[in-house]
Amino acid sequence: MAPSRMKPQDGVAWVTGASSGIGAAVALELARRGWSVAVTARRVDALEALAREADGLPGRIVAHAGDVTNARAMRTIVETIEAIHGPLALAFLNAGVAPRQRAESAISGEAVTEAVAVNLVGAANSLSAALPGMTQRQRGQLAVNASLVGYRGLPGAAVYGASKAAAIHLCESLRFDCDRAGIRLQIVNPGFVDTPMTRRNRFAMPFLMTVGEGARRIVDGFERGGFEIAFPRRLVWPMKVLRLLPYPLYFALMSRLAASGGRGG
Repeated sequence: MAPSRMKPQDGVAWVTGASSGIGAAVALELARRGWSVAVTARRVDALEALAREADGLPGRIVAHAGDVTNARAMRTIVETIEAIHGPLALAFLNAGVAPRQRAESAISGEAVTEAVAVNLVGAANSLSAALPGMTQRQRGQLAVNASLVGYRGLPGAAVYGASKAAAIHLCESLRFDCDRAGIRLQIVNPGFVDTPMTRRNRFAMPFLMTVGEGARRIVDGFERGGFEIAFPRRLVWPMKVLRLLPYPLYFALMSRLAASGGRGG
């Protein structure tokens, strides 16, 4: 029997990386659909402003500030959420960074360390905080935000893409354990969404969508179930095809694309 899809009456939702962008928009969308949502990020002022923005919605948002790179802090936040608001039913582990690269370097150890610390280790810290209670209850729903750029190595995306590819691999592997524990685990692979992070990009972003539309598609995916929530389809399917190409053809195609000005983000 497949793990259940969680509903607002099952408990509280938790969203990390909720100070802006996709995390903030998903928290608001969940509150619109009746969820009580605990939000986490380092900036408590941004979280409190988000909570005020949810006033008047069917659900509500409450702030629990913390840094996902701190495993102990994540455990304490989940314990606090459950003690105050009830059992954790749904978690969207969204916290992420796209470190800036120096123009003269395609890669740096500092950038890799930062990306992995937040995008991979941060997700693992949050998963390890949420899993014990869900495992004990034999129910729950977890979703990790990765990216379509994690499908395969793209020009200009060595650091960010590697951290997101690792997050995808992590969830693919954990899916078996979560299924046995009655927990639904999902991976979210968006294309380009208009957020403060993507606005720094200096290349064309095909099929760019608003953050509100992205949030609706993500929450629809929570309700629909299935392992992967990926969008938009016009970008998802070409990216899936690229994963199937042999290296000589793939590198020739992507080199031509890079020469014409396209880059991964």
